[in-house]
Amino acid sequence: MRLLFRLLLVLALAVVALFAWMHHEARLDPVVRRATMHLPDWPEGKAPVRVLLLSDIHMGSAAMDPARLERIVDQANALTPNLVLIAGDFVYGNDEGEGVRSAQHLVAPLSRLRAPLGVVAVSGNHDYWAGGDSLPPALKRAGVTLLDNEAIVRGPLAIGGLADGYTLHARIPVTMTALYKLPGAKLVLTHAPDITPYLPGKVDLVLAGHTHCGQVLIPYVTALPRVGRGRYACGWTRDPGRLNLVTAGVGTSILPFRLGADPDMWLLTLGPN
Repeated sequence: MRLLFRLLLVLALAVVALFAWMHHEARLDPVVRRATMHLPDWPEGKAPVRVLLLSDIHMGSAAMDPARLERIVDQANALTPNLVLIAGDFVYGNDEGEGVRSAQHLVAPLSRLRAPLGVVAVSGNHDYWAGGDSLPPALKRAGVTLLDNEAIVRGPLAIGGLADGYTLHARIPVTMTALYKLPGAKLVLTHAPDITPYLPGKVDLVLAGHTHCGQVLIPYVTALPRVGRGRYACGWTRDPGRLNLVTAGVGTSILPFRLGADPDMWLLTLGPN
């Protein structure tokens, strides 16, 4: 019995240590990943731009609080991006009351983001579930331009902000019509990447989040349920005539844990062919 008790104790301590490590990993400073892309339709004479892609802040979860977001903003500013793009899921969970409080906690940190071409964002599924009517005005106070099936020009880039397809808010024809009317190299910013195959061919780059790159990757088993599956689960994929990038994001969904899928942000240098 003593041997069995010791074995159970060791097992319990190992489980506690594993969960403590996964929570620690979830709160690490994001890994900065870098890439350079050459886009067609680049306006003549315009210099390349540095674009920082963030996603899945999930304010209100046990892995994200205002102090951690302040550190992430400091890290982002140190990279001196020309433009910041945020691919949704600013808040956590499904409760609108919690979403109101989380939205207010976003304002002070996000208002400190520094980029000459501004900060442009789209909403994610949790932003519709929990953010409700409170998130858009909070983002406006923070100086974030929120696109809802709209398009905008920032420097040499024409950005189509496609609303979240996971919650059926995406309006592809509306967004693409608005995007095609604008000059510049064209990209689409959206939250969930599963909508990517339904986009028309005249989009050179799609940027998304949502998947957390699996978030909890258990060898020989699977990722966290409903997160990070499919062809567009993480990183770069290529479709005919287009590149797609999915970031792991900086926060967590469902549980405040990560394992084998570090939080990250992408610094992209975009320029002419």
